Amino acid sequence: MGKRYFCDYCDRSFQDNLHNRKKHLNGVQHLRAKRAWYDLFRDAAAILQEEQTKKPCRKFLLTGQCDFGSSCRFSHMTEQDLEKLSAQVKGEQRSRELQQEGADVPPGTIEDWLERRAKRLSVAQSNSALPEKPVPFQYPPGWPPVQDLPPSLQAPPPGGWPVPPNLQWG
Repeated sequence: MGKRYFCDYCDRSFQDNLHNRKKHLNGVQHLRAKRAWYDLFRDAAAILQEEQTKKPCRKFLLTGQCDFGSSCRFSHMTEQDLEKLSAQVKGEQRSRELQQEGADVPPGTIEDWLERRAKRLSVAQSNSALPEKPVPFQYPPGWPPVQDLPPSLQAPPPGGWPVPPNLQWG
């Protein structure tokens, strides 16, 4: 069978020889996957600069979808997205300036994060028109009848599993 080469970017493997490896590494699919991977780690300022130079994608603005996806040469960011990104860039610049001046920048505490999260969730819930109600438990389609399932796959009873009085672990 021989050695096989696995490409982490494309999540594919193929027979490892010079011809196959060169063909794969120069292929469009590999180059796109590699670019998508490195785009995950780009600086917000670089993303903002690139998006501001692009014209908006008409199809994306009209339908919310674009056939070209991430390889589209037009921008898929709305004005609100650009404003958020510019605010993020300004915040990063301010923190960098404070660090250069030697000022202590207190790291965010868990309480601050929880407050921001609670605000975000309350805004999201107030924006939703329909109140969310809990979805009743349903077994996946294609499963056998409930009585034929092993106990580990059955839903727990409403009050929870009964605990025997003399139960000792271990």
